[in-house]
Amino acid sequence: MKLKKYAQNPILAPNASLEWEDFGVLNPAVVYDEKTNQFIMLYRAVGDEYQHRIRFGLATSDDGYTFTRYSDKPVMDVNDNDPDGAGLEDPRLVLLDGRYYLTYASRTFWSGRYWLTKEERIRQGVIYHEHPDSAPIFVKENSTVTYLAYTEDFLNYKRLGRITDTRYDDRDVVIFPEKINGKFVKLSRPIREYGPRAIWITFSDDLMEWGEPQVLFLGEEWWEKERLGAGCPPLKTPEGWLLLYHGVDSDEKIYRVGFALLDLNDPTKILAKTKDFVMEPEFDYETKGIYNGCVFPTGWVLKDGLVYIYYGSADKYVSLATASLQDILDELKKNKK
Repeated sequence: MKLKKYAQNPILAPNASLEWEDFGVLNPAVVYDEKTNQFIMLYRAVGDEYQHRIRFGLATSDDGYTFTRYSDKPVMDVNDNDPDGAGLEDPRLVLLDGRYYLTYASRTFWSGRYWLTKEERIRQGVIYHEHPDSAPIFVKENSTVTYLAYTEDFLNYKRLGRITDTRYDDRDVVIFPEKINGKFVKLSRPIREYGPRAIWITFSDDLMEWGEPQVLFLGEEWWEKERLGAGCPPLKTPEGWLLLYHGVDSDEKIYRVGFALLDLNDPTKILAKTKDFVMEPEFDYETKGIYNGCVFPTGWVLKDGLVYIYYGSADKYVSLATASLQDILDELKKNKK
């Protein structure tokens, strides 16, 4: 099975008239808001500056294909003095009890254009801060922490603070859209000194303080051996929790996409997992950009049996692929664990 890519991709491209998003727009969170009957997109945006600060922009759509930017300003901006001052990365949105919760990754200090070497970034003017031994690990290493915020109108966001352990670089955090056995559940990708890059699962009573994570699954196939991470917030289906995730191979470092199905009552139990990837970079908008060879899904909507899958392509554009939910579940039935 392969996802069907929209013929008019990309659906969102950098805006040359706005400095904060004239270099790249990518990795969006997308939901269908029942109040407005609109597809709402919160997208990662970056301007052509050596600091590579990252902000969030907002766009809306009536049909899920054609999106219109809401404003010429970000709806979430950065402040150098905040813990997430380097930028706001890879949003995911989930509806819980009438309120949309947002997870996003960030560093404390901007580190410049990540695809360049450290020496190249220093020549561009990036400053690497020196810190005393007493400084927190995530400050000294400028590693990624994931934060939580919420919104009720997509324009105003209440930032609640971090939800991952600052001792470990941790991102690709998605939260399940309901409690399971009285607990909130999240998936993430912490880099632990005693374990591989994998998708981990964690439980919580209140969304902020989380228990010790455990490995959900490792990369088994050749296309996901290097690393893997959760893509979109899990989707509840009659067959189980549907998870879309990305994997990276060890040789070419190409990002590809697969599905997994988790038990409805025990999401630590994997019911099925696609052996082959369902999407890979093929077209110029996926192979020529900031990261050449990347499809990175972060938002999806199920509407009238069709799954709209929104993904960052080449770390520069927002693109769309679709699939029938039934086709996805039928494919997973062929790959039961």
